[in-house]
Amino acid sequence: MDFKALLNTSEYEFLQTNPRLGSRIMLLGVSGSHGYGTNREGSDIDFRGVTLNLPSDLIGLTSFDQYEDPNTDTVIFSFNKLINLLLNCNPNTIEILGLDEDQYVIKTAVGQELLDHSQLFLSKRAAASFGHYADAQLRRLQNAIARDTLPQPSREEHILKSVNHALDDFNRRQQEEYKTGAKLYIDTAETEGLETEIFLDADFRHYPLRRYNDMMNTLHTVVRDYDKIGKRNHKKDDNHLNKHAMHLVRLFMMGIDILEKGEIRTHRPESDLELLRSIRNGDYMRENVLISTFYEIVTDYEQRFHEAEARSILPDNPDMKAVGAFVENVNRRVVTGEIG
Repeated sequence: MDFKALLNTSEYEFLQTNPRLGSRIMLLGVSGSHGYGTNREGSDIDFRGVTLNLPSDLIGLTSFDQYEDPNTDTVIFSFNKLINLLLNCNPNTIEILGLDEDQYVIKTAVGQELLDHSQLFLSKRAAASFGHYADAQLRRLQNAIARDTLPQPSREEHILKSVNHALDDFNRRQQEEYKTGAKLYIDTAETEGLETEIFLDADFRHYPLRRYNDMMNTLHTVVRDYDKIGKRNHKKDDNHLNKHAMHLVRLFMMGIDILEKGEIRTHRPESDLELLRSIRNGDYMRENVLISTFYEIVTDYEQRFHEAEARSILPDNPDMKAVGAFVENVNRRVVTGEIG
């Protein structure tokens, strides 16, 4: 498909007419199934990208995070917003930096600079971000299928595994600066209606309240998501579940590449695509249930993911001085009118 030709249609006219887009767009590329290589007939076309902030965003009173066009499934982040997401190896944005050359429909000189600096954003934070996304996805799948029969203690174990990814990332970031830490564990419930529940032990000294709130909000969001899953309409939901099962494995694949090879590879190689397409096509679904072979595949990828994390030579955190210098260089040129 000629993705670049789409930009000349009336549907995408906003890319040229919106004052925050146009020549300010640094990068724009295909996302979703077309970006991963898992697309099939009728798959939606998504675009993700990044645009320069306006000078008034940087030294004035305006602000801007992202532009969304729901009609075309297009999301374009501001440069500063994208940087903050990349620093955490956010899976939904780090993939913008790992497309194949022909998957970029817009790439300017400063967009190439961002791609050239992509290694600055790779750190062991990827273990928490990709691990959390994948693990939460798996638990949602299991709960969506077996919510009515899954024992509450087992469900609590699933939740614990997900929130621990978020907590591990918190501890990694805060321990050196604040000498603080927290741990989660399961014990006999004190909350009425539960057999077991998750407890928190923590040691805080002179810790900023806003950072504490950020941590608790993150943990709360993970737990809350488990309560959003309703009763299933099997006929309607099986395709949806197959798609999410495929993305679960894809997240592990991409996370392993980052941790093991320091490589962002959004479009999966054919060896991966064979398995991903098979999952998407329902080959691991029997009578509305994902079969044990699928969970064996997931267990294998989970093990490989954890081994990649243990062996990873990536830094614990990004080099903030280097990232700051790059961002400052780009934004200074925006303010002086050299670019944008």
